[in-house]
Amino acid sequence: MKNRFLLYVVATMAVVSCKKQEEKKQDGPAEVPVVAIEQRNVTSYQNFPASIQGKINNDVRAKIQGYITQVLVDEGQMVTKGQPLFRLETNMLTQSADAAKAAIGAAQSSVSAAKANVDAAQAAVNAAQVEVNKLVPLVQKNIISNVQLETAKANLSRAQAQLSQARAAELQASAGVSQASANYRGVQANIDYSIIRAPISGVVGRLPLKVGSLVGPSDQVALTTVSDTSSVYAYFAMNEKEYLDFLEDSYGSTVPEKLKNLPMVELELANGAAYPEKGKIEAVTGQINPATGTIQFRVSFPNAAKLLSNGNSGTIKIPKLYNDVLVVPESATYEQQGITYVYRVEKDTAKSTMIGVTDRVNNMIVVKNGVTKGEKIVAQGVGQLKPGAAVKPKQVQFDEIINAIKPIF
Repeated sequence: MKNRFLLYVVATMAVVSCKKQEEKKQDGPAEVPVVAIEQRNVTSYQNFPASIQGKINNDVRAKIQGYITQVLVDEGQMVTKGQPLFRLETNMLTQSADAAKAAIGAAQSSVSAAKANVDAAQAAVNAAQVEVNKLVPLVQKNIISNVQLETAKANLSRAQAQLSQARAAELQASAGVSQASANYRGVQANIDYSIIRAPISGVVGRLPLKVGSLVGPSDQVALTTVSDTSSVYAYFAMNEKEYLDFLEDSYGSTVPEKLKNLPMVELELANGAAYPEKGKIEAVTGQINPATGTIQFRVSFPNAAKLLSNGNSGTIKIPKLYNDVLVVPESATYEQQGITYVYRVEKDTAKSTMIGVTDRVNNMIVVKNGVTKGEKIVAQGVGQLKPGAAVKPKQVQFDEIINAIKPIF
């Protein structure tokens, strides 16, 4: 029994000794990756949801009422200005045109008759005038009595009155021709309006109405929309704070001057791909929308390849360039009570250091103050360290750290 007890004590002491040795090994300095703080040029982006529209969007509507007999284009088709899009029924219009044309012929016949009456009345006036001219010297020489001369003058006055009436009738008949011609032109114009043409060159939108639909100028629904998408506008909005910050950070003394000095912006499409062309912010609305508290911007993008369509969505990315700024990996920082810290490595000791943050860009933090270029900091695993902890630094590449950070979503 005594020997057993001695063996138990020896075994226990051996186990305790091994544990102490293991604890000693574990209590040694932890190996941590460190990087040197660098100075770089980096570009940050402000992102804003955007809606895209063609440069010109024209609703196509009927100018007259009628039934659609033909739809001559398809949705998404490219058309040129003046190209026929729809054809309306014209049977009644054709009958009206024939009647109006017949009315012109009748009016022209009336003009011809009135002209003949004018010619006859003019001849009568001429003859009466000749008679008066012949009798005047005879009366003056007392060859005939004055009664014959007065009778001739009365005949002349009557002929002149008939001439005036004939001329008035001619004018009235001419007016009838003008009115009939105007009626015919009106009917003909309506026949022309029965062919509905593209107001501009562009892309045909949705076609909600089909053959047989009754359409007219007062319809709320347009026949279609033709959009000029040779270039497009992207519209996005800023809230009041963002807008004021934007004005403060932009160069220039006036809003137009600030817009002129802005860099070209980028467009991220709905699938996350980058649109190959860059755009220019051209305009901003003059007031904040009281309903939404936002102010709207307009960006122009070239669209020669027709990649963008009316109604597309995307994200406007406004670049902000930081030149020669200090940067640290985002994984090298931690926060306490809203303050950002890094661990500087001095003499194999991790020292907690507060830094000022200007921006966060591509897994990096743009540092305002607190550290200097070339200082060594712990690059990863800062959540497991405590201020003043002994560490075993392992130098790693800056880009290796920032490129290893993968987004969660």
